Amino acid sequence: MSTQIITTAIRGRFLDIQNTVSQASEIQNQIRYIEDGLLITENGKIQWFGAWEDGQPFLSSEIQVDHYPHQLIVPGFIDTHIHFPQTEMVGAYGEQLLEWLNTYTFPTELQFKDKNYADKIAQFFIQELLKNGTTTALVFCTVHPSSVDALFEAAEQFQMRLIAGKVLMDRHAPEELCDTAETAYADSKELIEKWHNKGRNLYAITPRFAPTSTPQQLEKAQQLKIEYPDVYVHTHLSENKDEIAWVKTLFPKQNSYLDVYHHYELTGSKSIFAHCVHLEDEEWDCMHQTGSAIAFCPTSNLFLGSGLFPLKKTWEKQVKVGLGTDIGAGTSFCHLQTINEAYKVQQLQGNKLSAIESLYHATLGGAKALSLEDKLGNFKIGKEADFIVLDIHATDLQRLRQQRSKTIEDALFALMTMGDDRNIDATYIYGQKVYTKNA
Repeated sequence: MSTQIITTAIRGRFLDIQNTVSQASEIQNQIRYIEDGLLITENGKIQWFGAWEDGQPFLSSEIQVDHYPHQLIVPGFIDTHIHFPQTEMVGAYGEQLLEWLNTYTFPTELQFKDKNYADKIAQFFIQELLKNGTTTALVFCTVHPSSVDALFEAAEQFQMRLIAGKVLMDRHAPEELCDTAETAYADSKELIEKWHNKGRNLYAITPRFAPTSTPQQLEKAQQLKIEYPDVYVHTHLSENKDEIAWVKTLFPKQNSYLDVYHHYELTGSKSIFAHCVHLEDEEWDCMHQTGSAIAFCPTSNLFLGSGLFPLKKTWEKQVKVGLGTDIGAGTSFCHLQTINEAYKVQQLQGNKLSAIESLYHATLGGAKALSLEDKLGNFKIGKEADFIVLDIHATDLQRLRQQRSKTIEDALFALMTMGDDRNIDATYIYGQKVYTKNA
């Protein structure tokens, strides 16, 4: 019995970063731009990529070619930190982190004990990701195991690569939103067995942040990581100065906020810490030594007044970093808008963020932060075929501005400065078109 081969062929202008790098200055040497290119996928993987004229022998007459002559095709955006239960509370007014959690976040998350409600929001959330060109995301659910089921079920419809986990939280939150050390362990273990490495799903052990987990619960998280060493760890770190001071009172024996996680063996190559706005020098060193990664969330950091993330330091300290939208403290699902704010955050610190470096962080650099650079992030043959089609002339103002773009870098920078979901013409997941604008 023969296995059906599903083939997709895409023609157009392609731009990607060929290899991961260790310095921002090296990215320029890794740019690959093909003015008239061809991408062929088979069963979700990239089977051939190159110039259109060179690809003719690989196209049979029955293969339909999707042609995008005026658009720009790039790898799908990778979101390294986002909360799906907070989708409906974007733009909640007037608070900083700790007050914001109590006033808005916890009441919203209480609704997710209802699986039907979780299903509804999960479906909306996945559609918003696709509409905004995000093809992979590292996602917070709620304390309820059913919220994890809802999210993975919604993503499975599109064969989407998603990393997610149940929140662990046994103190300093409403009682009905808390689990215990024992139930957190048992529920997480069951969810790991059910979802991790099933299809393209991956699981993350997910303490909300150190203040909402007792030492006993963090010990259980440590036990899970020992028992399942290839699952992820996803949490928050050094977002807000009041939060950092709180952690020091709760864990006085630890040298720093990061040392709390490190003490419980929750650092490592598959550990992603959101924010990291105010890391101390020894914490930067620990991040590097353990291979841990940072999710840089500029729209959230600005919205909550948390501070300015020192992106330049990730290169100096050789720490992996990706971009996170951090919905719902973040204010947009769109990585174009996230990059726009990331640029401004660097400007305020006297640093520059180029369009090409931004593309790197949104694609291949994000894949590296998630230890998925062997599977995602560029158009290398054999990788999973997740990519997006960008309309760089989506508005009258963009069309006028792009007439002055002399290089692909200039065109990309203008897009990233002015762009939003209107610029996403199409999103492809695993070789299949799953979103088309105005369809």
